[in-house]
Amino acid sequence: MRNFKILITFVLATVMFSCTVDENDSLDDVANGPAPSNISALFTITQDNTGLVTIAPRGEGVGSYEVYYGDTTEEPGIVLAGKTISHTYAEGNYSVKIVGKSVNGKTAEYIHDLAVSFVAPENLQVTIAPVVGDPLSINVSAKADLEAFFEVWFGESEDEEPVQFNEGETIMHTYAAIGTYEVKVVAYSGGAATTEYTQNVTITNPLLLPINFENPTLNYEFTNFNGATAGVIDNPDASGINTSDKVAFMTPAAGGTWTGGLLTLDSPLDLSSLTNIKVKVWSPQAGIIVKLKVENLNDGNQSYEVDRVTSVSNQWEELVYDFSGANMDQEYSKLVFFFNAGSPGTGDTYYFDDISQSAGENAIVLPLTFETSSLDYTFNTFEGSAVQKIANPHPEGINTSGNVVEFIKTNGAGIYAGVAMPLDDVIDFTVQKKIKIKVWSPAVGKTILLKFESIPNVDGTSIEKSALTTVANAWEELTFDFSDISTTINYQNVVLFCDFNVSGTGTTYYFDDITQAD
Repeated sequence: MRNFKILITFVLATVMFSCTVDENDSLDDVANGPAPSNISALFTITQDNTGLVTIAPRGEGVGSYEVYYGDTTEEPGIVLAGKTISHTYAEGNYSVKIVGKSVNGKTAEYIHDLAVSFVAPENLQVTIAPVVGDPLSINVSAKADLEAFFEVWFGESEDEEPVQFNEGETIMHTYAAIGTYEVKVVAYSGGAATTEYTQNVTITNPLLLPINFENPTLNYEFTNFNGATAGVIDNPDASGINTSDKVAFMTPAAGGTWTGGLLTLDSPLDLSSLTNIKVKVWSPQAGIIVKLKVENLNDGNQSYEVDRVTSVSNQWEELVYDFSGANMDQEYSKLVFFFNAGSPGTGDTYYFDDISQSAGENAIVLPLTFETSSLDYTFNTFEGSAVQKIANPHPEGINTSGNVVEFIKTNGAGIYAGVAMPLDDVIDFTVQKKIKIKVWSPAVGKTILLKFESIPNVDGTSIEKSALTTVANAWEELTFDFSDISTTINYQNVVLFCDFNVSGTGTTYYFDDITQAD
């Protein structure tokens, strides 16, 4: 705590104080003693915005003091010589009167103008971060020294009412439109002094994969050619693997052979690791060729196309297109769709939805079986855990597979010791929201905690569930129910804790076969 000290010495004068002498005719030396003199005072104001002032009266020939605080306090404070007294003030100006009294009752007083002014908050730090999976929203948090609370203005309108929040809270705001906005955060102390921070935030909502046609702020404008029509409509068959509200439709021109439409992305596709493109398709017939072509923004000759064939009629299915053969030195910003490609149009309408990227065959994705020798599994350990893929030391019961993961919670490891396993693709939780893991534990009642994080995890977005082991020294399958998971967040990091919330004692666990289930 820093103290600001004010020492004011007052010289007795008729303009500053008055002395009252007790007129006593007694010849007693005490009674005829002098009145107090050379009174001074030391004021100490704590710099924590509490308004606490310590008053240390000083003087000669004084037995005690009466301190009149100058605020609404009616009774004076009594201070013995050589002692101090403390009083809490609101911010403002006060006339403090101190009356010094000698042992014979004689008094002297003075009045001091005391100013109590709270200091502004210091070391203000404001964090403004995008919300993962929601390009129109931001999260705002702040911390500072000497602050009482914060207010934030998001810059969306002139008559905007600020939102109040405390340190440790995060405020989310969703903008109605794209643009650049000035975000202002003001830190308040106990008084009038404030500290302010401003930052320009640019809100963009580019058309990028994945595309689900559900965002009303995005421009899903198709460029149609050779007589085809395409657009976005209400889902005409919300069933099976696609119960979303909005989908795209395309009607090739009757009699036309190569009629289609395209979407132009705001940034080129990144095919370096996610080489597959998945599309949910509804066709009135099985055996229909659906061609997907990726094309350079300015040069249509720079392109790569893949055909897939529908296998069902009048229901949704997912077609997967492998673009690993595309020229990775080129940039592709256009997605071109042909339905019943190469055949004359019949006037039929096709529907498609949920255009997304995924990894190819040599990718680390769910399910994780740890059996593929060509995959380089990543185990990011923390707080003292030791994790590696090994040959199954207990090939029995429900798990006779060749490889498993060994998890050692080393002696002295932290209570949150665990392992993070990044995947090459986002986990699709739209249908299967449960996760099953085969676990081998040396004891019953051990907490196994499973957590999913987004990548990059800029704002700590995560969700976790736990389960208890029910058998010892044997394999069992634990189920983690993530029914409440948000499908708009791109979870891609699998984090596992064994014997969660307990310090490590060198115990070994094993796990295997991390799979999704309904």
